[in-house]
Amino acid sequence: MPFRPDLRERDATPEALWLRRRDFLKLGAAGAVGAMLPASARAGGPEGAALPVTRRVDMAGGEKQSPWDVVTGYNNFYELGTDKEDPRRNAGSLHPRPWTVRIEGEVKKPVTVDVDTLLSWFPLEERVYRMRCVEAWSIVVPWVGFPLAELVKRVQPTSRAKFVAFTTLLDPKQLPGERWPVLRWPYVEGLRIDEAVHPLTLMVAGVYGRVLPGQNGAPLRLVVPWKYGFKGAKSLVSIRFQEEQPATTWNLAAPTEYGFLANVNPAVDHPRWSQARERRLGDFFKRPTLPFNGYADQVASLYAGIDLRKNF
Repeated sequence: MPFRPDLRERDATPEALWLRRRDFLKLGAAGAVGAMLPASARAGGPEGAALPVTRRVDMAGGEKQSPWDVVTGYNNFYELGTDKEDPRRNAGSLHPRPWTVRIEGEVKKPVTVDVDTLLSWFPLEERVYRMRCVEAWSIVVPWVGFPLAELVKRVQPTSRAKFVAFTTLLDPKQLPGERWPVLRWPYVEGLRIDEAVHPLTLMVAGVYGRVLPGQNGAPLRLVVPWKYGFKGAKSLVSIRFQEEQPATTWNLAAPTEYGFLANVNPAVDHPRWSQARERRLGDFFKRPTLPFNGYADQVASLYAGIDLRKNF
């Protein structure tokens, strides 16, 4: 039976993990913000090789960017462990070079390509996005990548391509969390083709102008800023265009809690907590959750005529 974390609104963290998490055990009754983050996410600055960024654009309304060590030290990446500190702690086992990515399925030009060759096909840009986790916390991140639409155009989907499935590396030696059946491995996520080609959808190879760290999904991951963070599959090895809707990992694990669309919607509660408010990591007080994570003007038209309470 797949793992189904028991989450509470008060901590927005799976209960089974909360009971053994050092950083949440440090929380006092007042829930001091400094104690909410592990020590590894409270100091330091950008590390790693710089990427050739051709342009930078703020798509977060001028909001303050989350610090490097919050972005890279407090992560959901179960393939590297279920504790928020585990991904950074275990990222050394992931070897993002050499690395190949398969683009396959309903495309006229399928290809298996080295990740650095793939990145050389497109100019890289830095985009500052708001990011919202289904656990009711959020961050502001300067991602470096290229629009997925550019890759879609290059491989030329057929008329049968209605969805895109994204699959993470399956290798327990590199991703030790995969040794445990907390989810069905490998991790799979998916988008409709119109979501995939939307200008906001980004293939990401870096953060803060540096090469993407392992804990953030090196060497290549998906970012869809108007959806909850679990849609952003990491350490990708396959991008498959297909006619049928992909069976996605969290939707298989808990279909009443994690829908395929996964749009940020404050009007639709998680079965066990409200999504109406969120806490930006580093802030003490919660703030109202914005529909589509603040990107409604750009993406709401994709869902015209769809009941987003039912299709969550």
